[in-house]
Amino acid sequence: MGTSRVMHRSLRQTPPKAIGGHGMWLFAEDGRKILDASGGAAVSCLGYQHPRVVEAIAKQASKLAYAHTAFFTSEPAEALAEKLVGHEPGGLAYVYFVSGGSEAVEASIKLARQYFVEIGQPQRRHFIARRQSYHGNTLGALSAGGNAWRREPYAPLLSSAFSHVTPAFAYHEKRDQETEAAFVARLAAELEAEFQRLGPDTVAGFIAEPVVGATAGCVPAPEGYFKAVREICSRHGALLILDEVMCGMGRTGTLHAWEQEGISPDIQAIAKGFGGGYQPIGAMLASGRITDAIRDGSGAFQHGHTYLGHPLACAAALEVQRIIDDEQLLDRVKERGHQLEHRLTERFGNHRHVGDIRGRGLFWAIELVADRSSRQPFDPALKLNQKIKAAAFEGGLGCYPAGGTVDGRHGDHVLLAPPYIATSEDIDEIVDRLGKAVDNALKSIGH
Repeated sequence: MGTSRVMHRSLRQTPPKAIGGHGMWLFAEDGRKILDASGGAAVSCLGYQHPRVVEAIAKQASKLAYAHTAFFTSEPAEALAEKLVGHEPGGLAYVYFVSGGSEAVEASIKLARQYFVEIGQPQRRHFIARRQSYHGNTLGALSAGGNAWRREPYAPLLSSAFSHVTPAFAYHEKRDQETEAAFVARLAAELEAEFQRLGPDTVAGFIAEPVVGATAGCVPAPEGYFKAVREICSRHGALLILDEVMCGMGRTGTLHAWEQEGISPDIQAIAKGFGGGYQPIGAMLASGRITDAIRDGSGAFQHGHTYLGHPLACAAALEVQRIIDDEQLLDRVKERGHQLEHRLTERFGNHRHVGDIRGRGLFWAIELVADRSSRQPFDPALKLNQKIKAAAFEGGLGCYPAGGTVDGRHGDHVLLAPPYIATSEDIDEIVDRLGKAVDNALKSIGH
């Protein structure tokens, strides 16, 4: 094969070619079979080539592939919106369908801003987010995110409307003598102080992932954190925007991750497991209060993309969501999630280089440390996460390792987000293969 003209993620090597997939498995052109333990990047919640989804896409394609939303709506878009918010979960009453997570976050930020302009509070121009968060790669979403390494090259282009507070990341941020409740109180006080620093009536919203995904590795918030955050936002008239692009749509065992926090957002972003990778799709969900204010004001959300509510994408996502219901996969996520937690604890709980095992549902990570007692990370120059990824792939396992866990520079973790269809044998196999990969990678750097 000649040189690839595709700008791959590494311009120095062309990745192997995937030529097929079935269930939990991906097949490469060179004959390798890869067990997908992370659904790509927590995307493929139903695995590969689910016959019902493939059929739904074909059926829709034979009727209508595309119609521009400036002129038409479509049957799949209407049905999918009804399925998502027809019962107004947590007050979310309307959906805006986009093509991915970054777009969903951009729409969330713009809707929050427009809402305040429409209700006569144009001074609300600040957004507060958290360090070690990730909200997408477009400039607005990147401004919201708190990942130092991803932000660095683009820093001069990023908006100063965003400021960042301490993440609810107990393993690194909770002090040794501090109780969980005291830790939550300290984080809440810091958020309150940030509102005061900016001027409480100038803050449009607080944006957070209920369970932090890519940049920190499956970090659930401590008990009571989101209740405290919700209270602060409500008291100051700011919106709570939850980014559930990675942790939502069943990944943590409930359809929305916020259901386990006893609160609901004003605006929410979803993608990834929403369409399961079968078509590019994301969505912003908004409360009735916000959409009503705009309907009564200018009458339209001042935003748009060519592929809003794409009929093929909506048809695919609708079928993915129906399958999750029909096969009672949320129960399965809980069940397999407990098994995954148990197996990870068994395999890595006493591992001298695994400092933390954390997660929720089928969304788990292990964090690697040079020294457990001091939580000292490995030197980033060792590129341990990349070595684990390569060793895992070599052993027929797809997982999602990343670096910069602690501060965007230091720290290594491995994220697992297996498809909801995983069997108990699949979970055992994933942990076995991961164990070998971690040990091989550590051996290669002399540990």
